[in-house]
Amino acid sequence: MNVFLRELRAHRTALIFWCIGMFAMVGSGMGKYAAYESSGTSVNTLVRQLPRAVQIILGMGSFDLSKAIGFYGVLYLYLIVMATIHAAVLGAEIISKEERDRTSEFLFAKPVPRTKVITAKLLAALANMIVLNLVTLVSSIWVVDYYNKGGRPVTGDIVALMAGMFFLQLIFLSIGMSIAAIRKKPKSAASIATAVLLATFILSVAIDINNKLEFLKYLTPFKYFDAQDILPDGRLDLGYVALSGGIIIVLLAVTYRFYAKRDLSI
Repeated sequence: MNVFLRELRAHRTALIFWCIGMFAMVGSGMGKYAAYESSGTSVNTLVRQLPRAVQIILGMGSFDLSKAIGFYGVLYLYLIVMATIHAAVLGAEIISKEERDRTSEFLFAKPVPRTKVITAKLLAALANMIVLNLVTLVSSIWVVDYYNKGGRPVTGDIVALMAGMFFLQLIFLSIGMSIAAIRKKPKSAASIATAVLLATFILSVAIDINNKLEFLKYLTPFKYFDAQDILPDGRLDLGYVALSGGIIIVLLAVTYRFYAKRDLSI
């Protein structure tokens, strides 16, 4: 039995809907930029009239919203929230679904080690995330370039942003998988993973609002690949890349260790 192909088929429909959602988000988000441009309204002026806290909560920060890539920088915040929710839930469910659906006995009665099953599930989850990331990348390049109208090339900036988003996807996939491996109640894994995501996102917003909380930035992955830091030079911070890699390795090690030893409910 090929667990990898089985998982791909199981998540195929959900992936299609997620891809459509990401494409719609990019298209509708940049459509608002076009609407502001055609109206002759200065978006920067409108935004600067808002309280600073509201600007931060909306993800507007210090972007030049008169430029397509600056407006996309705001949109990026919402894209990574969607992508990380998908990753966290996928990671939790792909590990816990056998117990939730009472198929553990069917799967693990086969002569297949648990580590091999986990690896196949991990690869299937990675394939789903890569497809979602690529759909977002291609649609972003196409739509933003369409509205760029003679500005500097945006492909390199968007590729860097999508690379950052992929690291975030990996982190929250690992969080979801590790929680599902540790928890004895499989139904709660996805909700706990989503709660962790929400808590880290709120912390990142709080840090932006209050600079005194800057020392907490290492506790929230959303601060590792912030569009405000990536767009100026189109590169990721290698320190955060290394930190993300370490977090992912540790969480995956936890997943393998705990899931291999736990008693599965059948």
